[in-house]
Amino acid sequence: MGVIIDKSTRAIVQGITGAQGSFHARLMLEYGTQIVAGMTPGKGGTSVHRVPVYDTVQEAKDASDANASIIFVPAPFAADAAFEALDVGLKTIVIITEHIPVRDAVQVMYRAKNEGAVVIGPNTPGILTVGECKLGIMPAHVFKQGVVGLASRSGTLTYEIAAGLSARGLGQSTCIGLGGDPIVGLSFIDVLKKFERDEQTKAVALIGEIGGNFEELAAEFIATEGYSKPVAAFVAGRTAPPGKRMGHAGAIIMGNTGTAASKIEAFKKAGVSVAEKPSDVAKLLADKLHQGI
Repeated sequence: MGVIIDKSTRAIVQGITGAQGSFHARLMLEYGTQIVAGMTPGKGGTSVHRVPVYDTVQEAKDASDANASIIFVPAPFAADAAFEALDVGLKTIVIITEHIPVRDAVQVMYRAKNEGAVVIGPNTPGILTVGECKLGIMPAHVFKQGVVGLASRSGTLTYEIAAGLSARGLGQSTCIGLGGDPIVGLSFIDVLKKFERDEQTKAVALIGEIGGNFEELAAEFIATEGYSKPVAAFVAGRTAPPGKRMGHAGAIIMGNTGTAASKIEAFKKAGVSVAEKPSDVAKLLADKLHQGI
C-alpha cells in the first residue's frame, strides 16, 4: 500500500487531449499507472494512447469506476475542472496547472476539505508511489523503491534529492510535490502524519523553500508531537533577496517572515538535521537510519 495512491488507483486525466496531458498520460501509462479514462469537453468518443476520452468527468467515472483525477487544464479553467472531479466524488485530485488564481485555489481547497478529498497541488509535479503508481510529471527513472518518504515544495529539487538517495542505496516509498503556489492542498504536517502511519516509510525528507510558514509549522509539529521517524530537511533560497519572488508564486520573503534562516533555525530546534546542500540529504538520512534513530 502506498501513501494516498497505489497500484489499485484508477485515474482520469482531465485535459488528456492537450499536448501536456497527452504526453504525460503516456509516461504514466508506461510506469504502470491505471489511466482508465480521459476527459476533454467536445472530444468525447475519441481516444488517446488507447484511453477512451469523454466529454464530462461524470461520464468518464461512470464508464471506468475511477477514484482519482489528474488535471492538465489551463489556469482559468482549472478550478472548474477540480470542482467537476469533486462533484462526482473523486477523493484524490492532482492539479498540475500553475498560476491558478488564489481565490479559485482557496475555493477548491475549502470544498475538498469539507468533502474529505485530498488535493495535491496546484503547481505540483504530482505524487509517485515507487513501483506502483505515478500521478504527475516526475521523471520516473530517478526513483527507486525503498523506505524514505519525500515531501517537497520544489519539483526539480525533488528529482535531484531522490536521485541522490537512490545513488546511496536509499530508495523511496512515496514522493509528494506539495506545489509551489501560495495556496496548496497538502502541508508538510499533513504528509508527515501520512508517512508516520505508513509501514514502508522508515524516514522522511522534507524539501522546503523560502516563503510562507509551512516549514516552521512542520518543525513545531515534529517537536511537540514527538515525531517517531527520523527527518532530514533542505531549505532552498538562502541567498534570496527580500520582496522578490523566486520562481514559485509562494516563494517570496516579506520582512522577516518566510526566510530560509527562520526555517532552518526552526528545524534545528526541533531536532531535524538540515542539509547544507541537496546532496547532503542522503548522507544525513543514511546516518540516521544506520543509528536507528
